[in-house]
Amino acid sequence: MAQNNDLLKEIDTAKAAEVYQPSFKALQIVTGQSTKMPAKKDFLIDIAHRFGDVSEGFKSFFGLDHATTKLGVVYGLTDGIAVSASRHTYQKTFELGVKYRILKQQGNSPFEIVGYHVSDINSELSTDQYPDLRFNDRLAYFSQLLISRRFSENFSLQLSPSFVHKNLIDPAIEDKNLFSTGIGGRYKISRRVSLNAEYFLNFDDKTFYKNPLSVGMDIDTGGHIFQLVFTNSQPNTETGYLTNATGDWAQGHFFFGFNLYRVF
Repeated sequence: MAQNNDLLKEIDTAKAAEVYQPSFKALQIVTGQSTKMPAKKDFLIDIAHRFGDVSEGFKSFFGLDHATTKLGVVYGLTDGIAVSASRHTYQKTFELGVKYRILKQQGNSPFEIVGYHVSDINSELSTDQYPDLRFNDRLAYFSQLLISRRFSENFSLQLSPSFVHKNLIDPAIEDKNLFSTGIGGRYKISRRVSLNAEYFLNFDDKTFYKNPLSVGMDIDTGGHIFQLVFTNSQPNTETGYLTNATGDWAQGHFFFGFNLYRVF
């Protein structure tokens, strides 16, 4: 009897392990992070571009003359913990991050929960602009709790409550602290292609910047995930895309770009 019970437990555990699949194929939904985690010892190169305002037309070759670029790396310390580092042309920012899984959508758990934290260093600031500039003024911090559910083979949805703190701001156009809630989803339309979308509602008292709205497409090439992006927020930095969205979809002002992750 005891042996039979042990065997049944092992079968149930094996079945639970077999059914686990991540809610998203890529580490990002569009611009924001997803609950997808790299595997242990995976080393990824992360390249992203956001070109200029498409509405400028042929004058700037539909924004291609005014790109912001990200070059970064991601490393899986374990199957549930990853670290990242990147350099951005936007504000010449250096970015360090950590991402960790709290819960899997597996067995009795209906959700996947992941924590994500980033520190940004704005190296573009200079004492010519700010004579009393200190290193601490260059820093900004970003935290997210990513909560996703894979409803079916084709459809996943995620909530992303977020918090941003900047040590140096212009109080006329932004707040030092920003709370935001994002919702994003993925719908698989073929074996290797999915359509993605996300929207962040920022809870602040300023109206200068827009709420980020992005749509995109995942293309699985086998060796890497290639993401096409259309968004009203040009920065690639975590603190930037959330707090500095200048485009207006209603007026045709948005930015085209892509994300590319390559596993080595």
